[in-house]
Amino acid sequence: MAQEIGTAIKTKDSIKSKGIDPLRPSKAAFYSAIVPGLGQAYNKKYWKIPIVYGAIATSLYFYITNNKKYHNYRDAYKRRLEGFSDDEFQYLDNARLIAAQRFYQRNRDLSLLVCVVFYVLNIVEANIDAHFTQFNVNDKLSLKPEMYLNQMDYKPNVGFTFNYKF
Repeated sequence: MAQEIGTAIKTKDSIKSKGIDPLRPSKAAFYSAIVPGLGQAYNKKYWKIPIVYGAIATSLYFYITNNKKYHNYRDAYKRRLEGFSDDEFQYLDNARLIAAQRFYQRNRDLSLLVCVVFYVLNIVEANIDAHFTQFNVNDKLSLKPEMYLNQMDYKPNVGFTFNYKF
C-alpha cells in the first residue's frame, strides 16, 4: 500500500525567487513622463502621488501668480509711457514699476524652473524606485553604526561597520 505512486506528500518550494523584469524601471519612468504620478502608481507606491501633484501644483500656482503680477506692472508701465496715469499703481514712480517687473519676472522664471525640476524628479524617482523593488535584500549584507573609545585620549569615536557574511 505504501508503494503507490501519487499518494506521496508533496512540499512546495519555499525559496522561490521572483523573476527580474529588466523593463520595469523604464516603464515606470515612461509612465511618469506621460502623466506625473503614473510611474508611482505602476510601482504600487500610491502614497507618493499626492506629493508629486502637490509639488508640481504649488510651483505652477506661484508661476501663474507671479506671471499675473508681472503683466499688471508691465501694463501699468506701458500706460505710463503713453501718458496715462490713471492706473492702480499711481503711488509708484517709473523706477519702482521697473523694479517690480524685474522682481516678478525673476520669481516667475524661478517658479517655472522649480516646476520642471519637480517634473524631472518625479520621473527619476519612479525609475529608481522600480530599480529598488527588484534589489535583493538579505541578512548577509549589513551596515551598522559602532561606537568605541579611543585608547589614547579616551574620547568616543563613531563609525560604521560594513559586514558581508559568506
